[in-house]
Amino acid sequence: MNVSKVRPASVAALIIAVAAICALLLAVPGQTVTTRYLNDLFIFLDGVHRVSEGQVPNRDFHTALGPLVYYVPALGYWISGHLGGAMPTGMALLVLMMALAAAHIVSSRLRPAIALPFSIFLILVAAVPINLGESIAGLSFGMFYNRVGWAALGFLLILYLRPLHHRPFQSVLDAVCAASLTLLMLYMKLSYGLVALGFLTLMLLDSQQRRWALAAFGMVLAGGLLIESFWDATEAHIDDLLLAGGVSGSFKSLDELVSVFLRNLSEYTVFALFAALALWRTRSVRDFLFYGFCAGSGYMLIMQNFQVWGIVTLPAGAAVAAELLARSLPQPDTRTASSLAAGTQLLLLAFILPSSVHHAATLGLHAALASTSQGQAVPLPRLDRVRLVQLWTEDNYPVFSRYLESLGDGARALSPLGTEADRVHVLDFVGPFSAGLGLAPPRGDSTWHHWGRTINEHHHLPPETLFQDVRVVMEPKWPIEFATAEGLRQIYADYLSNHYDLEKETKDWKVYVLREPAETVSRSPEDEQEEQEIPPSTGG
Repeated sequence: MNVSKVRPASVAALIIAVAAICALLLAVPGQTVTTRYLNDLFIFLDGVHRVSEGQVPNRDFHTALGPLVYYVPALGYWISGHLGGAMPTGMALLVLMMALAAAHIVSSRLRPAIALPFSIFLILVAAVPINLGESIAGLSFGMFYNRVGWAALGFLLILYLRPLHHRPFQSVLDAVCAASLTLLMLYMKLSYGLVALGFLTLMLLDSQQRRWALAAFGMVLAGGLLIESFWDATEAHIDDLLLAGGVSGSFKSLDELVSVFLRNLSEYTVFALFAALALWRTRSVRDFLFYGFCAGSGYMLIMQNFQVWGIVTLPAGAAVAAELLARSLPQPDTRTASSLAAGTQLLLLAFILPSSVHHAATLGLHAALASTSQGQAVPLPRLDRVRLVQLWTEDNYPVFSRYLESLGDGARALSPLGTEADRVHVLDFVGPFSAGLGLAPPRGDSTWHHWGRTINEHHHLPPETLFQDVRVVMEPKWPIEFATAEGLRQIYADYLSNHYDLEKETKDWKVYVLREPAETVSRSPEDEQEEQEIPPSTGG
């Protein structure tokens, strides 16, 4: 098949077909497999359980993550019917919905030789269950919001190009796609949403595309107002973000800044080559600003991510440069022009192909392991389809396996409490007991704590807020994150001793139960007077 002759409609159909294959690989096995960041996975599943119990993020529990981080897997839970299918099914739906916007954007602006490999690259970024930059053995849905943010931003950046193929209602569709992707980023992780708004502002410099950019701004505003009318927690979300920002929002040291740049130096070098070639042909100040935006915004995003590699704005900017370069070449197909265009497109393919192959293999590995029920199941009844797997490398398996053993011990410790075991809070990174045992979750606490990133000795929730609805406190002897567990113990020790009694102690847990308030008896003034008249006892 001659890729250059593929029609835009066929390009769009192929993009949706690739997304559908990825979605099936995620959803059909119906289980979640992980080798890393098991604690992060429990954040989302705890949030899913809370949402299914009627709680609303930032209104009923504190979190610095956007509400879609919980509602996307909650939709997966509703469809699959169990927590083991919540993450893969939710991600499958999200990939399909993102592909609809991507199909319009890419097919109308990129030639097929660029559009197809670039779209497959971004769809795999969104779908693959690993943290970007890590090995195929690092299976995890942890921090999935970063991959979604990168992919959505990558597709959004392609809108910088003016359409090659105009469709009916082109500007309307452009605005809808831009607004949808921006809202997705805003309500999943705010930093990506702010970059998206910055890009829409940049688009106002293009007189030919200003109309849809303004319309997209209006749609984002209208969408935000509509969401707030149901969510009613924007202010609370900002407060939670500021609380976490007080811990991890400080400026990085020069060594850290340089280190991040050097780790991504090869990607920046290739991107600079694309930008230089394109600017050599276009000589456009606006294009220069765009490439600077791709480089700068991507650098700022990866600086605040738990991620060593994967600045996806660079391949997106390179795709735009390759397209602009091809458009700027002389119309008569001279040998030099044809060679330059083909060489640039091959360089783009070389830029993104290794990651695409890596992510496709990882997605296939997860599907195979999930389909065959490999690994150790989480020893909590409602999380039995979440499985910890050891691959060819030991990695974190011994630590997580021992942690799962402690969860089984904790479940047995809670069992004698019966219905009184509701509203459990764990003094650790995350607490999986409410979701795993089907207990009523407390209100007013947080889905996760991370010492040095979301809390420290100076920035944390007041104990009256955190424990306002907590009946049972679980203190781990084998925490999933030792620094966090120790920090929480030190911060809340006094409140715990004043309001809770140690009910039980096991090999791995101390179980505290809320102390019942002392009974008080009303007394009349006459009773108090009689008591004062009775002489004190002198003893025998």
